[in-house]
Amino acid sequence: MPLPRTRLALALLSTLALAHAPTAHADDTAGKSHATPLAAVHVKANTDQGYRADSSQIDTFGSFGSAPLHDTPAAVSVITRDQIDDRQPRTLSELARSDAALGDNYAPVGYYQDIAIRGFVLDLATGYRLNDMTITGEQLTPLEDKQRVEILKGLGGLEADVVAPGGLINYVSKRPADVRSATVGTDSHGSRYAAVDIGGWLSPRFGVRVNAAHEDMHSYVEHASGRRNFLSLAADWKISPNATLQLDTDYQTSGQRSVSGYQLLGGTALPSHPSRTRMLGFEPWQQPVGIAASNTTVRFNYRLSDAWSAQLSAGHSRSRINDNVAFAYGCFFSPVCASGATPGYFFAPNGDYDVYDFRSPDDTRQNDEARAVLKGSFDTGTVSHEISLGASAFRRTLDQRPYVYDYVGTANISEANPPFFAPSPNQPGPSARTLTSWQHSLFALDRLHLGAHWQLLAGGRFVRLHERDYDSSGLLQRDTRLSKFLPQTALMWQPIAPLTAYLSFSKGLALGGQAPYWASNGGTTLAPLLSRQVEAGVKYDWGDALSLTAALYRIRQRYQFAQPDSTPEGFTFVQSGQEVHSGLELDAAGRVSPNLRLTASINLIRARAQNTGTPSYEGHQIVNVPRLRSAVYLDYRLPFAPQLSLLGGWRYAGTNPATPNGKISVPAYNVFDAGLRYDSQWHSHTLTWRLNVDNVFDHFYWRDTGSAYGDSYLFPGAPRLARLSLTVGF
Repeated sequence: MPLPRTRLALALLSTLALAHAPTAHADDTAGKSHATPLAAVHVKANTDQGYRADSSQIDTFGSFGSAPLHDTPAAVSVITRDQIDDRQPRTLSELARSDAALGDNYAPVGYYQDIAIRGFVLDLATGYRLNDMTITGEQLTPLEDKQRVEILKGLGGLEADVVAPGGLINYVSKRPADVRSATVGTDSHGSRYAAVDIGGWLSPRFGVRVNAAHEDMHSYVEHASGRRNFLSLAADWKISPNATLQLDTDYQTSGQRSVSGYQLLGGTALPSHPSRTRMLGFEPWQQPVGIAASNTTVRFNYRLSDAWSAQLSAGHSRSRINDNVAFAYGCFFSPVCASGATPGYFFAPNGDYDVYDFRSPDDTRQNDEARAVLKGSFDTGTVSHEISLGASAFRRTLDQRPYVYDYVGTANISEANPPFFAPSPNQPGPSARTLTSWQHSLFALDRLHLGAHWQLLAGGRFVRLHERDYDSSGLLQRDTRLSKFLPQTALMWQPIAPLTAYLSFSKGLALGGQAPYWASNGGTTLAPLLSRQVEAGVKYDWGDALSLTAALYRIRQRYQFAQPDSTPEGFTFVQSGQEVHSGLELDAAGRVSPNLRLTASINLIRARAQNTGTPSYEGHQIVNVPRLRSAVYLDYRLPFAPQLSLLGGWRYAGTNPATPNGKISVPAYNVFDAGLRYDSQWHSHTLTWRLNVDNVFDHFYWRDTGSAYGDSYLFPGAPRLARLSLTVGF
């Protein structure tokens, strides 16, 4: 409790100080002249580019040296603040619609969500970042205080230690600026939303920015309404011309009932007549899932000389989850499955499913990270060097209580409301440390300029991983120690300034998966996996308004799956053979004409398992990886009414496999979105109205066939939803 109160007090003090900022600036001419140019630069960038970004934190502090996106030998896309404002996403799943390389993977309504990039599921422990520092993925990351969201597609290279090969999501905080705005909104289900964004420079050297939001969520799923409260503070201190300090901290609480997904009937058929609005397994005693999360990052930058600079950064992220659900899962207790002919970890062929009372309070996950980076440039003869040297330490802990997971009854998907079942009388046990993980690394990168048209990047990261798993009584169950060198290299060719072509190779290390409980080695965590990526790409800047990119990639990693065998359980979770993802990505972002802005992306991917020892699983597309995805979003300002803009979107996904043997897939879908934005003035205040309608034609589709802890689920896409908001600038 002291932590939230401290943050609240800091934010309130900052807000009070900002209320008097104009008077202070009026008395201090230097302060006024300092703040005005900063605001002008910020507005110019948003106005001229909007949906296009030139750089990212990943380029500035991470794997690729201090280079703009155009000179980065990797596929990096940026969701700008303009895009976030225009589309009004609230969740990670809604945000992921922006890029065709992204897709949902177990993203229930009312619960923290996960996504996949290039067909590989992000690790919740290491795949998400705030200001380039790792945060816990088990939270509902707010967007009110984010200036942009950066997506690194493919291996993290020097950017990360142990991370899944799909890529990274990096949230970038808003910086202090002269801002006074408030937003109110609602939707077609009656939700209520309010947010404020207040910032300014209290002196020529010190600025702050406060964002706060409150939301009463009325979900399209029955019984799944909820609420959230959010507060953040950003501060910049220009200590001297050579030294700056940046602080960002936030705190959010949320509560909402979690919605269970469907499962295949008997493991062989899609559910008939599924409902998007019904909560499977709902019981009146089911409590909301409560999540309290805080994130803090600190960055100190020091310019040693014109050619050399250093950065020290640290991050702290903590998520505390009170997990409660009347969970719809399997059919072990259904009479239809009693013979054992139907696997108990699917719904029954007739639609029966078991309901479990699941309670796991005080599930606390904490990430702590520190990093030091030295950057500089020098020449050796005709070759120019830009080097980055650094070291990092990352610690992750998990504290849990022995949970309650007890069967309470069996229901059927055809029932509008399941029968009432009494909750389990059992209670969770005392909290104990169940995981401690350390990652230490040293990394180096040299960007060599070989004449006017060629560049060579060469570097690597040496990683040491030490993880320990404990049972509920504190006994050590697993002790993993591993050291690896992960190289990264790329060759770049720039025949003309707007065009860059590259070829890159990198290795990565990912955490091993956990076996599902119904396998012979249920609960066992497998060894970390080595991944490899080869990528070739082309980037072209059409003037300074539109960016076009193409990337051809191939990623390989050991295939993790439940392998059928002769054990009593019938399966053993193994790493066998290779999982190979080969794909082509095409992206465009920016301004096509003075009145038309767009983002567009296409991802064509072939994801297969090879040499697994299970022939029936080979030669088929990997589960939850459609062969083709596309996403297009447009913003067209009417020439005869420049205050009014038409917004539109189209999302497509091909047939999506639901079983590893390729026998069951969900159908392809097209979803269309539409919207309006209207800009006006009222008594010298700017007013911006936004109306968005997602899934205009109310099309039913399965958006997700992903898995969690080895079990597969099916989640329907959201029905038609309209959101209306008004933003007032003061």
